[in-house]
Amino acid sequence: MIRRVTILSLALFAGACAAKAPQAPPPQAPTTTSIPPAPPRGEPSPWFNMAGTALQAAIGKPAFVRRDGLTQMWRYDGAACRAFFFLYGQPLTVRHVETLPHAADAAADIGCLTALQASPAKTS
Repeated sequence: MIRRVTILSLALFAGACAAKAPQAPPPQAPTTTSIPPAPPRGEPSPWFNMAGTALQAAIGKPAFVRRDGLTQMWRYDGAACRAFFFLYGQPLTVRHVETLPHAADAAADIGCLTALQASPAKTS
């Protein structure tokens, strides 16, 4: 008799556990966020097609360099802005320039680039 009660109790306990198993939450619709449009490309003429060696002579050594194959991104940090120069090819040549901050109608702020040139980074 004790054996039947034990088996019956275990069966009821297992059934209760199975009935209360956690259920997965219902799937939710994916949310979408729009990415703001990129600023226009208009490259600042004094910097576009500048050789990497000339860029370092004008502004100094970059604060950060990212290399990806034959492409490099050089970041310069100023007191009020940052400039990003994208160099491609052999020899390395500036093909795109961006600054933060920048105007809504241009990727690079000339004032930022002028300030960086006026106070070049120290090369060590």
